[in-house]
Parts: sequence; C-alpha cells; structure tokens
Amino acid sequence: MLVHLSVKNFAIVKQLSVSFEQGMTAITGETGAGKSIAIDALSLCLGARADANAVRSGAEKAEIVAHFSLTDNQPAINWLDELELLSEEVADGCFIRRVISREGRSKAFINGSPVSLQQLKQLGQYFISIHGQNAHLQLLKEDHQRHLVDSFAKHDGLLVAVKQAYRDWQSITSEFSRLQSEAQTRIDRQQLLAYQVAELDEFGLAEDEFAELEVEHKRVSNSQALLEEAQHSVFTLYENDEGNALAMIQSALDGLEQLQENDANLTPVVSMLSEASIQIEEAAKELRRYCDRFDLDPEAMQEIEARFAKAMELSRKHMVAPEDLYSHHQTILTELNALQADESKLEGMQQQVDDAWSHYCTQATQLSESRLVAAKTLASQVEKQIKQMNMPHAIVSIDVTQREEARPTPSGVDEISFKVSTNPGQGLEKLEKVVSGGELSRIGLAVQVIAQDSQVTPTMIFDEVDAGISGPTASIVGNLLRQLGRKSQVMCVTHLPQVAAQAHNQLFVTKVSTENQTETRILPLTKQDRIDELARLLAGDKVTDSALANARELLKSVESN
Repeated sequence: MLVHLSVKNFAIVKQLSVSFEQGMTAITGETGAGKSIAIDALSLCLGARADANAVRSGAEKAEIVAHFSLTDNQPAINWLDELELLSEEVADGCFIRRVISREGRSKAFINGSPVSLQQLKQLGQYFISIHGQNAHLQLLKEDHQRHLVDSFAKHDGLLVAVKQAYRDWQSITSEFSRLQSEAQTRIDRQQLLAYQVAELDEFGLAEDEFAELEVEHKRVSNSQALLEEAQHSVFTLYENDEGNALAMIQSALDGLEQLQENDANLTPVVSMLSEASIQIEEAAKELRRYCDRFDLDPEAMQEIEARFAKAMELSRKHMVAPEDLYSHHQTILTELNALQADESKLEGMQQQVDDAWSHYCTQATQLSESRLVAAKTLASQVEKQIKQMNMPHAIVSIDVTQREEARPTPSGVDEISFKVSTNPGQGLEKLEKVVSGGELSRIGLAVQVIAQDSQVTPTMIFDEVDAGISGPTASIVGNLLRQLGRKSQVMCVTHLPQVAAQAHNQLFVTKVSTENQTETRILPLTKQDRIDELARLLAGDKVTDSALANARELLKSVESN
C-alpha cells in the first residue's frame, strides 16, 4: 500500500507531504484546488512521461517521492529482489523517487538506485491501479472488453499458448507463401544452374588443376624450341668435334696444371677450371637425358591444348578468372542443391501449414471455451452490482462469438461484446447504443471493482469515477468503494458527499493564493472537519445549519453500518 507521498515544486505545489491510511480515503476540495495533483504525481512515480511544465514556476526542478509498504506484496518483492533493488535499510518498504528538471529532463530512482521509466512501469503495476474520470469510456472498446474477460478468467497460460501457436502458424505460412511466390523464379534459376553445373561436371576441373595445366600448356606450346635448343647446347658443350666447350676448358686446364708448379698463384684458377670441366660434363649429360625423355606425342600435346582452351572458354562463359573456375563450380553447385532443397521443402510444407493451423485452432478453441465460462460469470457479477446502484431492471450479457471467417489474431478468433438492457422489455444491445453517461459510469465502476477484486492490487485510485451519478446511487457507489476498502487501500477523488461520507479517512485539498503565487495543500480532516466539508458539498458555498445537520446524519448513518 501507499504509505507516504512527498511532492516538491510540482505544478502549483510548493511543498506537500501526505501520509495515507489503510481503507477508503476520500479526497475532496473546491473546484480547481488541485484534487488530482497527488494522482498526477503518483503517475510520474509509476513511469508516466513528464515535461518541463511539471516544474513549478520559478523552481529549477520538481521532486516526487512515494513510499510503499511491501507487506503482503510478494510480486513486488520478487521483482525488486530479481533486480537487486530491495532496500537494506527498510526491509518492508520501497521508495520511488522521480526528479524532473526545468529543461524537461527526468531521472528515476528505486530505493536510491537509478532505473528506467520502463522499470518504473513494471514495478508500478504491483503497487497501484489508477482509474481516471474517463476510464469507463474504455468499456466501449472491444479490445478493452476482451482484456477484462481475460483478466477475470486468469487464463494467462491459454493466452500465451494461443499467441505462440499464432506465431508458429504465421511463420510457416509466410515461408510457404514465399516459396510459392518464388517458385517460377526458382525453377528458372534451377534450370540455368543445372545446365552450368552439368557443363562443369563434364569438364571435371580438379582443385588447383588449372595452375598445373597452365604450366604444362606453356611447355607444350614451346616444345619444338625447347628440344632444338637443348640439342644445340649438348652439341656446343660436349659433342662438337671441331671444338666444344668441354674440350677447350680441358685444354686450358692441362697447360695450367703444368705451370702451377712454377707459380702457386695459378692453383685457384686450376681448381676453378677443374670444377667447370666437371659441371659442363654433368650439364651436357643432363641435357642429353632431357632430350631423350622429351615427348613430342602429338595426341598428348593436342589433348593439353584442348583442355587448356576449354578451361579458358568456360572461364569467359562464366565470367570468372580461369584459376577461380573450380571454386565457382562448387558455389553454383551449392546454390543448386539449396534450390532443390527448397523445392522438396515446398512439397511437404502444405502439411506443416495445415498442422500449424490445426494446432492454432485447438488452442484458440480452448481459449474461447474459457472465455465463455468467464464471460457468463463476469456478466452475472456485474449485473448483480449495478442492480444495487439504482439499476434494478438491468440485464447484462457478455457475448463471446467465434466467426469462422474471422481473421486469426494472436489473441484468438473471438469477438467479445458487452451488452445490456436497462429497462423492462428492452432488448439487449451494445453498451454505446443503450446506456446514458451515468449508467455507463456505474457499469464501469462495477467492472473495475470486480476486475480489481480478481487482480488484487494493493492500492486503487478512483479519480471522479462517480461523475454523472447522484442521490441514492451515489450512496450505493460510496458503499461499494467502502467495501472494497476493507480489502485494499482505496482512494477516491470525489465531489459527492454521499461517496465522501463512506470513506474511512478524508483529505481536503485547498488552494492558497497570494499576490505572487498560488499553492496547493492537502490536509487530513478530523471528524468535525469532515462534517464541515460534507456540509459544504451538500449546500455549496453557503453552509447552513440544515446542511451541517444533514452532514452529521450522513456520517452517522455510515458509521452505524
């Protein structure tokens, strides 16, 4: 529950400090005094957006601090514990602080630790539910009606199952549609790739083969010149009888060997010539072997020429470098296999689509059945409540219809419609076609109270939800809020004395103006103060003795019940 609220420099509030009690608390005051300021401040602590206009004129920043009790609020404790935000100093309490600067910048803190607005919203749902003046208008929206039924039914597991089944069906359907729409393009691409792969398969170029083929092609293309030059070199070095390199070196070596005895400086030259003689002889022998091994087989040469020419042709045809022809072959082969896999996948996917749709329908049907049960019970409870609010002939029905032609959604295939009849002999019609503003307020309040009873939020705030009602109906509404205050902390901003009198506690909002500024204050009322305030609400600006007597009687009648 909300324990304390501190507001500084917010709107027309300079400084405000209010403690709150358990039970029902009525908040009253003159029109324009700022009765909703506390609610607006709390909304900021629950993650609402703020702007620079929230800061009081002349101040640099606005600050709001809300203190909540964690007693019997295990969901909030679990959330705080998970994010390591539990206070070590106040074990059973939680402090939320929000600061808004003059420039519109905002900071938020939970137990002193900075947090995001999204985190404030997540935590706030475990502390407070706020029902604004126009909250009952939400009843006219189909989405809100469905949400009310689902909240009342408490079938979160079914909602999650339907949502997941919808996502699975949508995913497989989208993939199936994609494969179908791309079928012709895929077939055309397959035909092209199949032809190209077959062509490259037939050629059968191995990895790194082109580099070897290129070397062999260069040798074959120059084979005649290579052989002739090798033979000529053998003749020049070794076989020319008229004079060859080996004979000349040998002749020089023989003469110098005799002379080196006379001059030792010739010894290195002799050694070099001796080595040269050996090298030339070995080179001549190697060249002779090269010539003997040289193969001028025309068929082999033609085959190498043809394979090299084919590789060059295919590289031009596929627009890749010849050395990349093998990797290109593997790439288009992989693509072809993927396209063929998509084709096979498409053949079996229709059954997957049918299975996913069947699963979705099964989950949606279970959700519909749960909604039917919950809708019947909720309608009965709402009808019972509003009959006590001066609508004795009211009949309430909540229709849950399943239309086969309806487009599936993540929330099922149901159309939920709140219908009511307020007068004898009048048929059931949708809310917007039947009820007046006051009747809608009563129905809205009944729904909120019943829904709140199932959700069990520690603190409920009603901001003039009693608008449009008066007299005996106001007393019934006030009594309903008082009963709710026995289980939860209830705060109600009201202008009706019949509602305010039902409260366990009452706060008075007043506006104090000076020459330079206006300030809002919230004061707790004593019993006599309450009588005076109720008399003001009954009589208006001029409080009479009769109004005071009526106020005493009104408060006494409530206390006696």
